[in-house]
Amino acid sequence: MAPATPTQLEEIVNRQVFAGEANRRFGELTLSDAKMQADQLRMTVGWGPMARVAPVARAWRELALTMERKGVATVGELDPETLMELAPKLWIVPPGGSLL
Repeated sequence: MAPATPTQLEEIVNRQVFAGEANRRFGELTLSDAKMQADQLRMTVGWGPMARVAPVARAWRELALTMERKGVATVGELDPETLMELAPKLWIVPPGGSLL
């Protein structure tokens, strides 16, 4: 994977994400927020089209575990390589770079 540019990192941490009851910047999300997202998404996994939610739920769990392991308080404190790796899995940025 190519190194992240400052513009790409800024886009990732500033991306609005619905967490809890409001839209917030991805970079501001806490460990608690990441765990909550993982749990909420895991509860929606089911059959048919809802089975597609499972990888995203796992990615949020991976984010929470990574935050715990690295001892960071917010997503924005993670290193650029981790952010670039996880953002597409979390659908913070679309896998492949575009929905179009």
